[in-house]
Amino acid sequence: MTDIYAFNARDIAGRERSLGEWRGQVLLLVNTASKCGFTPQYAGLEALQTRFAARGFSVLGFPCNQFAGQEPGDEAEIADFCKLTYDVDFPLFAKIDVNGGEAHPLWQALKKAAPGLLGTEAIKWNFTKFLVDRSGRVVRRFGPRDTPEAIVPAIEALL
Repeated sequence: MTDIYAFNARDIAGRERSLGEWRGQVLLLVNTASKCGFTPQYAGLEALQTRFAARGFSVLGFPCNQFAGQEPGDEAEIADFCKLTYDVDFPLFAKIDVNGGEAHPLWQALKKAAPGLLGTEAIKWNFTKFLVDRSGRVVRRFGPRDTPEAIVPAIEALL
C-alpha cells in the first residue's frame, strides 16, 4: 500500500468521501463501538482531535459491530450517541466490517500495512488504532488497550 488516499468510505451521514480530503494530515483511524468497555476512549480521541487539529491532525472513526455486537445501532443512533455522550466532533463513518470477507478495502489495506501481534492481520477488538503520516502511509498500529493519551508521543513525532 502506497497511501490511504486512494480509498473512499461512506460517512455517518451517508455521503461517499475520499480519504484524499485529509491529504497532508496526520491521521488516527479507529474502529469504534458504542457499547464496549473501551467506549470511554471516545473522550480521549476527541481530546486528541481538539489538541492537535490546528497542527494538521484528525481522528477518523469507523463504527464496527463485529465484536460481540457492541455497535448495534444504525448510523443516526451512533452519531447521536457519540455527540450527546462524548461531544465527538471528529469525522465518523458508516458502520463497516474490519475483518472477514466483507471487510472494508481500507481496513484490509491498513491491516496488511501494519500487522498486529505475531504478524496477524486480524483486528482483535474494538478501538484498534492505525496512525498514518502526512504522506498517507501507515506508521503504526495500536491495540485497544493503548489509550489515546498513550499515543500522544507518536502523534507529536509526526506533526
